[in-house]
Amino acid sequence: MTIPPTISAADERLEVPGLRDLTHDWLSAIGEDPEREGLHKTPQRVAKAWAFLTAGYGRTLADAAGDAVFAAEGSEMVIVKDIEFYSMCEHHMLPFYGRAHVAYIPDGQILGLSKVARIVDLYARRLQVQERLTTQIADALGELLAPRGVAVLLEGVHLCMAMRGVQKQNSSTTTSAMRGLFKDDARTRAEFMSAVQTTLRGR
Repeated sequence: MTIPPTISAADERLEVPGLRDLTHDWLSAIGEDPEREGLHKTPQRVAKAWAFLTAGYGRTLADAAGDAVFAAEGSEMVIVKDIEFYSMCEHHMLPFYGRAHVAYIPDGQILGLSKVARIVDLYARRLQVQERLTTQIADALGELLAPRGVAVLLEGVHLCMAMRGVQKQNSSTTTSAMRGLFKDDARTRAEFMSAVQTTLRGR
């Protein structure tokens, strides 16, 4: 059964098993009292939140795409811009978030537009690094559609850089993955970059 974007695997797995007890111990380890009023229900809330944040582990590419792959005659570039994503850095388990811009050139098949956003969510809702997330989205579209080309550009803000470490609150990270015509043909790549340029952070 395909899970719609407003209903994630977290609704089937209401909380991550065992995470209540781990959160209780974590609170104690940092010097807090997990039994005080403000924290009394925190372990349960954390277990539920992480079921949502890691819902991508309980889904597959087939779940995300559903039955929305269609035959099509066109071969013009399809671009879905400004897809918000939220993920968790696997190095510090702190959030990173931003926008994804995804394009492909069909070769007989197209994908329902909302499914592009669902594919982004599928891989974002796992412990990630932005570099891998970018390539996973590109490879997923390649697997589903076998298009003439795929381009994915992600711009992310990483709280592991903003809240700790170098503490650079205004920094952002841009990653891209180019496949097929987007990699081989400079004009195709430039067309994509021109289309998304006005939406990039710091415009």
